[in-house]
Amino acid sequence: MVEFRLPDLGEGMEEAEIRRWLVRVGERVTAYQAIAEVETDKAVTEITSPVTGRVAEIRVGEGTRARKGEVLIVFEEEAATPTGARAQSSPVTTATTQATVASAGQTAQAGASVATAVAPAAGAASGGRRRVLAAPAVRKLAFELGVDLEQVPPSTPEGRVTLADVRAFAERQRTATATPRPEPEPAPANGAQPQPGEAPVVEEERQALTGLRRRIAERMERSWRSIPHATAFDEVDGGALVALREALLPVAERRGLRLTYLPLLVKLLIPVLKEFPIFNASLDEERREIVYKRVYHIGIATASPEGLLVPVLRHADRLSLAQIASELERLIEGGRRRTLGLHELTGSTFTLNNVGSFGGSSGTPIINYPEAAILAVGRLQEKAVVRNGSLVARPVLPLALSFDHRLIDGAQAGAFLARFKELVENPQQLLLDLV
Repeated sequence: MVEFRLPDLGEGMEEAEIRRWLVRVGERVTAYQAIAEVETDKAVTEITSPVTGRVAEIRVGEGTRARKGEVLIVFEEEAATPTGARAQSSPVTTATTQATVASAGQTAQAGASVATAVAPAAGAASGGRRRVLAAPAVRKLAFELGVDLEQVPPSTPEGRVTLADVRAFAERQRTATATPRPEPEPAPANGAQPQPGEAPVVEEERQALTGLRRRIAERMERSWRSIPHATAFDEVDGGALVALREALLPVAERRGLRLTYLPLLVKLLIPVLKEFPIFNASLDEERREIVYKRVYHIGIATASPEGLLVPVLRHADRLSLAQIASELERLIEGGRRRTLGLHELTGSTFTLNNVGSFGGSSGTPIINYPEAAILAVGRLQEKAVVRNGSLVARPVLPLALSFDHRLIDGAQAGAFLARFKELVENPQQLLLDLV
């Protein structure tokens, strides 16, 4: 028997959740065949079998979290294994185990490459269930749409199921089941029981808190419990910012860049963080030391279909405005598709939350633990303001700065916002600092 254990996933990750098993007990698998989808704090990827044999036992069920080193699945290895499939006849070594799940610490793109490379071997699997040839992105889409991949007819000559195949099958399913059903009658106001023959009224529905949603809940709880939050609010006249973006748009479009306000705000934020280093710091709670970060890795809060992610724009102070725009587009799209690796989702030193991107005017952001602060920027919209004694319409940008009150006082937060406000209203000041 060969025990497959959850390996070291890197980036300090000590556990992962089994999102979905791709094999069943008694099924024959081949070496490097995808056997499960696992989810760490942010990334979803597939893990593969270290041996050729049959599944003897699955010890960790779907939706259950496993810690590093815990046995996930047990295989009954076939007597004749390919040369090099295992280094020894003893249970799988740490090196072999880590090699088979290298994708767990890498990007989902790498996982897709592994799945593609071993597809012919996976297709040879036999047993009670047909092994479907499909990339991780296809399996993820099928999972989200509730589609059984075994029922999807492949469109490729080699029998591989594509994203288009899954979408077409899901559409056919929706069409077939789109017959109107009568709405259930509301429950009697007097609390009387339904009459015989009447359908019972469903009063509530429960759903397990799993996957990314559970991790978000845990991180929010930890941040709120550990950090005494305080929030400062302000508003900025965004007229100069609007004019700057409009002037740069034609140049950006010629370069194939999508220039939003976010890259400009990141560029304006960096000198403020350098001027107020406590906002780019964290508190070592065990040693009671303030840790000042000398790098500027800006977390960008991004909404995905499953919840909030924070892709990290690394070394933002070393990037040009065009580079920031290009990298942000890649990170935000990767965050929405859940294709980013752990190194692209961890290590931020300060977080910028653009709530205006999804229509929010303002709000109180929760600090991305263990950082010291987070800045939320609301929707840029016209408001009536007083200028020289007269009411005029101006584009106004709401700001909300939440900070760790153990490290930062209200006066410092006010000075931080005032400096950021000054740069947003006069972005040409940055020209003085260009090398």
